[in-house]
Amino acid sequence: MNAILNTDAVTLSPIALFLQADLVVKFVMLGLLFASIWTWAIIIGFATKLGATRKKVETFEHDFWKAEDIDAFYRKESASELPIAKVLAAGVSEWRRSTANGQVDRDGTRERLATAMGAAVASEIDRLSDRLNILATVGSVAPFVGLFGTVWGIMRSFTSIATAQNTSLAVVAPGIAEALFATAIGLFAAIPAVIAYNRFSHGINRIEARLNRFADGFHATLSRQLETERR
Repeated sequence: MNAILNTDAVTLSPIALFLQADLVVKFVMLGLLFASIWTWAIIIGFATKLGATRKKVETFEHDFWKAEDIDAFYRKESASELPIAKVLAAGVSEWRRSTANGQVDRDGTRERLATAMGAAVASEIDRLSDRLNILATVGSVAPFVGLFGTVWGIMRSFTSIATAQNTSLAVVAPGIAEALFATAIGLFAAIPAVIAYNRFSHGINRIEARLNRFADGFHATLSRQLETERR
């Protein structure tokens, strides 16, 4: 009895299931395993990056609204790669171009400021969202790839039945086990990818909302400044 249990345990181990699998199913398993490793690498890296960016953006915004001299603050932070610093740079650059000559078109300047900072927000969110599409792709495709391995393994089981002319469980079990294992690997890759994608999308949406609020506040500040400028 112990010998039978040990044999079953070895047969049903992940390594044994992989080794006894068909070449096509092995290829599917390896592809899904690579996708899972890639997914976790993106999740860990993105979580670290997103958390650090959110904290730095909050600190930057807090320091900006406390600053008494916007020009001095901009000179100090002009080299920053933070998304909110890019939005500030877009606003300051457009302001300087629009007010470079003595004649100021207030309505036109306000419109150009809103456009410049809105474009900066969109650009920074696109940059911050880089690689999120990989998580979405893995989350949507991996289950179907695993299902392909499942179908192939079941087809192999039916072929074994036809070859051996025997419908016993011993004949079909290996193929069915390989098939189910391929499905399990597909789900193992897809589930974390979907959860992480949804969570990171929510985090990016919060940062985008914060950038838009900052852009609106800075736009209002510059609009008030326009009232002191000559036409």
